Amino acid sequence: MTAFIKRNCIEEITKHLQSKEITILVGPRQAGKTTIMLHIKEQLDKQGAKTLHLNIDQDDHRVYFNSQTDLVNYLKLYFGAEKGYLFIDEIQRLDNAGLFLKGIYDRNLPYKMIVSGSGSLELKEKIHESLAGRKRIFEIPTITFSEFINFKTNYQFINKVNDFFKYDKTLPETLLQEYLYFGGYPKVVLANTIEEKGDTIKEIYNSYVEKDIQNLIHIEKTENFINLVSVLSSQIGQLVNRTELSQTLNIDRETLKTYLWYLEKTFIIKRINPFFSNIRKELTKMPIFYFTDIGLRNYNRNQFMTPPNKTDGFLFQNFIYQLLKESKMFNNSKINFWRTKDGAEVDFIAHLGSDIIPIEVKNSSLDNIDLNQSIHSFIAFYKPRKLYLINKSLDSTLVVNNCEITAIPFFKLL
Repeated sequence: MTAFIKRNCIEEITKHLQSKEITILVGPRQAGKTTIMLHIKEQLDKQGAKTLHLNIDQDDHRVYFNSQTDLVNYLKLYFGAEKGYLFIDEIQRLDNAGLFLKGIYDRNLPYKMIVSGSGSLELKEKIHESLAGRKRIFEIPTITFSEFINFKTNYQFINKVNDFFKYDKTLPETLLQEYLYFGGYPKVVLANTIEEKGDTIKEIYNSYVEKDIQNLIHIEKTENFINLVSVLSSQIGQLVNRTELSQTLNIDRETLKTYLWYLEKTFIIKRINPFFSNIRKELTKMPIFYFTDIGLRNYNRNQFMTPPNKTDGFLFQNFIYQLLKESKMFNNSKINFWRTKDGAEVDFIAHLGSDIIPIEVKNSSLDNIDLNQSIHSFIAFYKPRKLYLINKSLDSTLVVNNCEITAIPFFKLL
C-alpha cells in the first residue's frame, strides 16, 4: 500500500463540499490532485454517502461526456434522486469544459461536482466567464515543505514544527537539504533511492512536455521550449530581459511570450513583477521567475542527481518564495520585488492590506541584524512599519527609523 502524504488543503476542500458551487482542483501535473480527490471520496464513502469517480483519460469513462444529456442520464441511473458526489478527473481533456460543467450545474441536480485538471483550465477557454459564481478554484501545489516535514517525521510534530527545528539540530537540516535537493512531487518524495527519484522526475517532466505542451502549443519540435526552461532554471531570482532571452534562444519575442505564458499557466514557473512608485529611478518592467517545484528546477539545471550547493542563495530564495506563498503569516498576499536603476534591491515586497512589507532573504545563520544600504534606502523612501530578515537561525528584533526590523528563522514561516 502506497504511503499517504497528508495535504494541508484537504480540510478546506472538504468544507467546500457543503457548497453547491463546483469544487475545482488545478495545479501541476502529478502534484497529487487525484490522490486528494480519492481520499475525500473514501471519507465520504465511509460516511455512507453516494460517490462516483470518472476519469476523462479513460476511454470507458469518456463515453459519458459525449454530451451533457449522456452524463446527466448516467448520473440519474447511478445516484437516482438522492444526493451524490461526482468526482471528475482530467477535465482539461474535455472541449469547452467550462460550458459543459455550466450546463450540468444549471440543471440544479442534487449532485455535487468536484473536478480536477492539470495545468490551468483557462488554457482551453475562459472558464472564469463560463462558471462565474458557480465554482471555487483550489490551486494544488506539489508537496509543501510543511507537508514534507510532517510526513518525514511520521506526524510527530504537527503544530510543533518550530520547536522541532529549534531544538533538533541534525534531522531538520538533513530534511531541508533533501527538500532543496529533490523538491516536492509526491512520487519523488515517496521514491526510495536517488536513482528512483531521478527516473521519476524525468518521467514527470517528459510527460508534461509530451502531453501538455505539445498538445496545447501544437509544436512538433520542443527543443526551444526545453531550452527556455533550462535557461530559466539558471536564472531564478534574477531579472529576466525578454529581448536578450529571445536572442539567446533564437526565437522571436511573440513565441517567447507564448512559451512563458504556458509555463505559468501549467504551474511550472511563477512570475514576480517589480514594485515601484518612481518610474524614473525604479525598474518597472523586467520580471523575475521562480519555479513552483525546486526538484523540477534542479532537474532542468542538471543538478538533480548531485547535492545542492549550500551557498546557492537563489535556490534558497526560491524556497523562501514558496514558504511565503503558503505561510499564514502573509495570508497569500501579493508578492513583488524591488530594484532600482542604481542597483539597490529587496528580495520580496509583501502587500498586507495597505501595508507594504519588505522581506530580505539570507542563506546563512546570522549572528546579528546587519542591514545593507539597499534596505536603508527602501526604509528611507517608503517608510514601512515592518521589515523581515529571513535567515536560518537568528530570531531578533530592533527598530530603525520607526521601522520594526525582525530577523526570523525560515521555519517560523511554517
